[in-house]
Amino acid sequence: MSEPSIYERALHERLLALPKEQLVAMLVDAAKNWLAHDGLWFQAAERQCGMETAIALDVEAWAEFTVIEARRIMQRHGIASGGGLSALERALSYRLYAYLNVQATLHADSRSLTFVMKACRVQAARKRKGLPDFPCRPVGLVEYSNFARTIDPRIQTRCIACPPDAHPDEYWCAWQFTLPEP
Repeated sequence: MSEPSIYERALHERLLALPKEQLVAMLVDAAKNWLAHDGLWFQAAERQCGMETAIALDVEAWAEFTVIEARRIMQRHGIASGGGLSALERALSYRLYAYLNVQATLHADSRSLTFVMKACRVQAARKRKGLPDFPCRPVGLVEYSNFARTIDPRIQTRCIACPPDAHPDEYWCAWQFTLPEP
C-alpha cells in the first residue's frame, strides 16, 4: 500500500479516534451519499436531455468510474492484477454497492462466477415511488465488464438478466463472469 496522501493524513488521527461502529456507519453513509448523488445527477440529466441521452452519459461516466473504483479496491486490499475469479469475488465485496445492496456470488465451476443483486436500493426506491424498473442494463454491461477486466483482463462478462429485462423476484440483476480455457 502506498503512503497516505496529504488528504488522508489530515483526517487520519481524527478517524482513528472514533469507535469502530461509528466508522462503519460513516462508511455506509458515504456510500448512501454517493448513490444519492449518482441518482440525482441522472435525474437532472434525464430532465434536461431525455432518458436515452442520460443513459448514454451514465454509460460514459461508469466506463471510467468502475475502473477507478476497481483499482482503488485492489490497492487498498492488496488484490493483485490477474487474480482470476477469486480476486474478482473479493473486489466485488468491497464496492460501494456492497455496503448498500444485498448481493451474492455463486460458483458453478472453477471457471465461472455468477454475481446476483438480490436487493437493489435504486430499484427498491423506484418501486416505492410507483416508477417502472430503471433500465440499467446498458450501464451494467459497461460497469461490470470494465470492473472485471480491471481485476483480471482475461475475465469475460455476460449479463444473465438486468432491467429492462424480465428477472425473477429473487433478484434484480445477475452477471456471469468466466475465465476462458487456458
